[in-house]
Amino acid sequence: MRTIDTLIIGAGQAGLAASRCLSDRGVDHVVLERGQVAERWRSERWDSLRLLTPNWMSRLPGWSYTGPDPHGFMTAAQVTDYFERYADASGAPVEGDSAVVSLARADRDEAAFDLLTTSEHWRATNVIIATGWCDRPAIPAMARNLAADVAQVTPAAYRNPRSVPEGGVLVVGASATGVQLADELAEAGRDVVLAVGSHSRLPRRYRGMDIFWWLQRIGTFDRTIDELPDPVAARREPSLQLVGRPDHRNVDLVTLRARGVELTGRMSGIDGHRATLNADLAETVAKADDRLRRVLGEIDRHIDATGLTAEVLDPEPQLAVAVGEPVDTIDLRDRGITSVIWATGHRREYPWLNVPVLDEAGEIRQRFGITECPGLYVLGQRFQHYRSSNFIEGVGRDAELVAEHLSRRTAPIAPPCSSH
Repeated sequence: MRTIDTLIIGAGQAGLAASRCLSDRGVDHVVLERGQVAERWRSERWDSLRLLTPNWMSRLPGWSYTGPDPHGFMTAAQVTDYFERYADASGAPVEGDSAVVSLARADRDEAAFDLLTTSEHWRATNVIIATGWCDRPAIPAMARNLAADVAQVTPAAYRNPRSVPEGGVLVVGASATGVQLADELAEAGRDVVLAVGSHSRLPRRYRGMDIFWWLQRIGTFDRTIDELPDPVAARREPSLQLVGRPDHRNVDLVTLRARGVELTGRMSGIDGHRATLNADLAETVAKADDRLRRVLGEIDRHIDATGLTAEVLDPEPQLAVAVGEPVDTIDLRDRGITSVIWATGHRREYPWLNVPVLDEAGEIRQRFGITECPGLYVLGQRFQHYRSSNFIEGVGRDAELVAEHLSRRTAPIAPPCSSH
């Protein structure tokens, strides 16, 4: 058995940020990674994927983007290289090929954890879970009712249009992933139907600047979970319908409709080749447009209040999404649809976590990354503390908070974890 002060599970942005912050405080630690540094960016990303955030936002503790294209969007390969260089520069003690099998309290009377990996048995005083927000594809239960001759694809398995069987494609979900894959498939000449669920619509650029520049300027990313009346709802708010492209163009329902993609309401059921759809497209689009107007209105008011009117462009009109008559069913066989892509988000799974810190939804109970079990922390959760907590830039602030709390732990014996 190997002993260490602190173990970090995961060598992505959250784990590497935590490692740098612990190193700065002289805390002895090891970072455990199931594969290599940035494994998810290596093995679970499609070929054309780019960051949603511009490169200038790729900031981590003691590290920032210094390349030639600060307003561009890194590819998955470039992100992998970026994290590798950060790990090397920070001297991150990463042990690869170390998938976690079990994490538990060493003993109810000891202030320690036992952690078993596929290659080692560890004992640590502290553990930071940094496995990320995009852990496992969230495939709905109705998927099991889909006909066997229709291929089911998740974004983690998708690589490019050639990786999907010939024929039409039904994409389920219209946030960043869904609209990007629908756009790419349509551009490749595929017949594409997009089942649209809740989303937050934003333009890639507004009044001459990237939308993230504006969101940062008006303080959106600095808002904390404590400032909101309903933290649970805030963490479940619809994801952004936004794509990072070299040409900075919008990819949204308007552009997809113009490309020939058929838009429908949310999918509600499947029976073999028959897909049932809600008649809620108009309502979903209206809600997204309301959110769009609120955000752009806040930006416009900020421009007026700070005297930026002469320095930025005039407001651009936002094109309306054309919504036709609702479609309640699609016969996939008749339509020639041979594949369904589940762009329906992610969920977190912790089958190896034998510490009672999960809530009824299977999420880790925490406040600012600190769980109710002394010595157990988490990083990279959506809206963990700040609205940008699960962005590359935002995770660094949370890592500083966790590292500071961890480094100040002085009690020789921690009480047992409470049970729920």
